[in-house]
Amino acid sequence: MRLLLDTHVFLWAVADSRKLGAAARKTMLAASEVCVSAASIWEIAIKSRLGKIEGDPLAMADAIERSGFSELAVSARHAATVARLPLHHADPFDRLLVAQAISEPLILLTADSMLTRYSELVRMA
Repeated sequence: MRLLLDTHVFLWAVADSRKLGAAARKTMLAASEVCVSAASIWEIAIKSRLGKIEGDPLAMADAIERSGFSELAVSARHAATVARLPLHHADPFDRLLVAQAISEPLILLTADSMLTRYSELVRMA
């Protein structure tokens, strides 16, 4: 199983936060590959400047490899897939992560229950 972490799950994993539950940790350990999207680093960069999220985008970019995760680039196919998604969720970063999960395919591990409406590939952390 290949996973894609949503931004909050990635931040919690890097910080070894208690917000990341035992089941999510077990799922991550069992995965053959755990990916972090470049879109998550972009989200951290934007939202940290707005005061909506804590995290240094450069440090988080470095943390991907240090944590044993793989970076997932954003492709034109990923971006185009966003157009096919219903409007269950307005956040463009989350919509792109869903599109990446569907395109690859990957299991998107998220803390946002609204995202599970998109696909069986989206699972709660």
